[in-house]
This record gives sequence, structure tokens and C-alpha cells, in this order.
Amino acid sequence: MSGHSKWSSIKHAKGLADAKRGKIFSKYAVAIALASKEAGGDVNSSPKLRLLVDRAKAAGMPKDNIERAVKRGTGEGGDAGTIEEMYFEGYGPGGVALIIHAITDNRNRAVADVKHVLSKFDGKMGGEGSVKWMFREIGTIVIDKEKWSNEFEMKAIEAGAVDIKVLDDVVEIETGNTDLHVVKSEIEKFVEVADAYLEWVGNQMVDVSDQSTKDKIDRLIESLDDSQDVEEIFTNANYID
Repeated sequence: MSGHSKWSSIKHAKGLADAKRGKIFSKYAVAIALASKEAGGDVNSSPKLRLLVDRAKAAGMPKDNIERAVKRGTGEGGDAGTIEEMYFEGYGPGGVALIIHAITDNRNRAVADVKHVLSKFDGKMGGEGSVKWMFREIGTIVIDKEKWSNEFEMKAIEAGAVDIKVLDDVVEIETGNTDLHVVKSEIEKFVEVADAYLEWVGNQMVDVSDQSTKDKIDRLIESLDDSQDVEEIFTNANYID
């Protein structure tokens, strides 16, 4: 893959069971509300909000739900003032580092939930800055491999791509974290984009070969993902055989 591992609550929503889709849509709704709050409800002026709306639509989130989430961010239909973004840093089994991205309307609940899950699966919370220095934030654009052509590579670089990785089923294009929307817009002129998002990737990876440790990490990630407030989980775990 691309040298990192990421579990995201909202990365791949198509084809999920209704219960899972409902959870995905709830997480999109609060993320859209926060972005709308920051943008004053103007989708066209905020690349972050526009990207979230595009991803929610691609995941099949109903238009009315998206519109309600945008309105909540401006104070219509909900108290946008209580929504906030939080990042937790810590460690999981095998000493792997974790960045946990949450968006919540109840800070105490979010903190308690994350602490509980970490302690349950041999993890521990770290202080601010304790692990972020091991990661960098990048933009990632995903293209279905069957729609990719080698002739697109130079166009992508001219559009601002930092790196291009051709994987088994998809092509991943890396961008700077502040350039994602601009590069995505340029690439959409010559090929369809399947997904685009910001993520934290490890600069220092931790190799994990023990199967029991892998299983513990997976259970930890799954439990964090089930939290009402957790949007995304990033780790520097590198699974090896």
C-alpha cells in the first residue's frame, strides 16, 4: 500500500448494511455541521465543506439529510455552538501510535469513551503532541484503476500531485494538505475521482508481525470506530507477515 494504515468511519460507505450506513450518515452529518459552522453555511466558499458534501452524496446520504446538517451548522435546527473538533493522541498494543479524530457536541462523553476503549484494549492516552510528530497530514485522491491511464500521470503532476501510487484496484494521488481541493478539481477535468480526503500518515512506522497483536489492534480500532463521536482513526502500524 502507501506505507501507512488508516481506518476511517466515512471513507468507504457504498454497499454497507443499513445499520452501518446509518452510523456513517450520522458521522457525516456532524462533520458537515461543523464545517458549515466554520463556513457560515456557504458550501461554495468552503473547500472543506464542499468536499464533505461531495463525499456524503457519493456515499448515498439523502439530500435532505445533507441540507439539514448544513443548516444545523448555521444554528438552524440545532445548536451549532456545541459542536467541536477534537484530536486524541495515544498508543495501542505493540506500541503503535494513534491519532483519533472526533467531532462531538459533548466533550466529556467523547473523552470518556476514547479513554475507556483505549484502556480496554491495552492502549493508553497520550498528551497533546505526544505522537503527532510521528505523522504528517496529506491529501489523498483515489481513482478507480480501470479508469486510469498512464498518460494521466503527467497531467496529475502538473495539477499539483506530490506522489502517485498504482495499487491493485485503485490509484492513490498524494497532495499537500492545503492543496487537496485545488488538485482534485484539476484532476476531475480528465478523470473521474472516486474519493478524496485528508489523512494523517506515519513518518515512523511500527512493524507488527505477531497475529495476536494485530488482532488486538483491529479490535481497538473497531471499538473506537463504534464510538458516537469518533470520525477517523489513524495509526502508524505496519502489518507484516
